Amino acid sequence: MDKLVYLAGPIDGETYNECTEWREYAIKELSYHGITGLSPMRAKDFLKDHPLMREGISDSVLTTDGAITIRDMWDVRRCDAVLFNLLKAKKVSIGTMIEYGWASAFNKPIITMMETRDGITKNVHEHAMIRRLSAYRVNTLEEGLYVVKTLFDY
Repeated sequence: MDKLVYLAGPIDGETYNECTEWREYAIKELSYHGITGLSPMRAKDFLKDHPLMREGISDSVLTTDGAITIRDMWDVRRCDAVLFNLLKAKKVSIGTMIEYGWASAFNKPIITMMETRDGITKNVHEHAMIRRLSAYRVNTLEEGLYVVKTLFDY
């Protein structure tokens, strides 16, 4: 049985490396446990030369409004859990918030990575609905990966 985890998090306004480095690390770490991480940035290496990820920066068939939306929704639907990385978010990610809705509607376990300091969150995504939908909330990528691994530990 395939074990799939969708790796959600902000893309718009981030650099290519900010979008891909944590996901590549997560994919590698999860693979050691037979878990496949699904990145919304897969097959988009052609975006490397752009300073920031923005709507309309490419005319590729993979970056049209429909292509982005349908593939991301399909990935959330077919995955077993969703790992949301909101750490150090600069602005609210509309796409990521929509993915929370899909994950909830498709009954997927939601793991949210969002920093707290002294019990106070400074993240722009702090919201009652995010708190309510998150089955697990952790402060670091390592903790998020730990939760994912334990979900599949059977």
